[in-house]
Amino acid sequence: MKRFQNSGNRYFPARTDRLFFLCGLLMLGSEIWKQLTLTFQLGRGQYNWWYFPFQLCSIPMYILLAYPWIRRERIRHVLLTFLMCYSLLGGIAVFADTSGLHYSLPSLTLHSYLWHILLILLGIFSGTVCIKSFGNRSALRAFAGSTGLYLLCCLAAEIINLSFDRLGTINMFYINPDYRMQQILFHDLSFLIGNLPAIFLYIAATILGAFLLFLAWMLFARFFKH
Repeated sequence: MKRFQNSGNRYFPARTDRLFFLCGLLMLGSEIWKQLTLTFQLGRGQYNWWYFPFQLCSIPMYILLAYPWIRRERIRHVLLTFLMCYSLLGGIAVFADTSGLHYSLPSLTLHSYLWHILLILLGIFSGTVCIKSFGNRSALRAFAGSTGLYLLCCLAAEIINLSFDRLGTINMFYINPDYRMQQILFHDLSFLIGNLPAIFLYIAATILGAFLLFLAWMLFARFFKH
């Protein structure tokens, strides 16, 4: 037991590391349950690619599982900034239109609500961890890195969309050009300016929303330090 504790302290020296990893494991376990339930209980053994776990609100699960193993502070700051800006934005924005949270099975609906509430809590917690060590320049670099990560995820999502489109309905990050934009406001906008421009505008709006949250965190950090 003592050996295990020493090993845990070696790999996860900070309490935040252990907390993040525990949350990541919790999310992973619940996601596996969700996928199995959707496939076998609702899908009768047929996998529904619409629920493939690579949406903006799925990325925190992967970040939390990877974060404790990463030792470079610059990368850790980028991941924390992603959580406190992009993940927090995703967790909040979904409550503007909760139709996507509802399933025919109440337990799945509850899971969706709890998942996004957890995203909000994790985003807030990540922000409180970050602002203690950030300077203005390092914070801007971290936000730029988190934005690069977001765009990389968008690219990966599009590759997944186009690669697996033939297997079923798939719309990771809701930016598959084969489907009309579904996000509130952008759906109507797609009829005015076209679907592809609406997708790019949606990505830009997401970055802007994350940046506004970043500015709010910086204001809070300035107040906190004084």
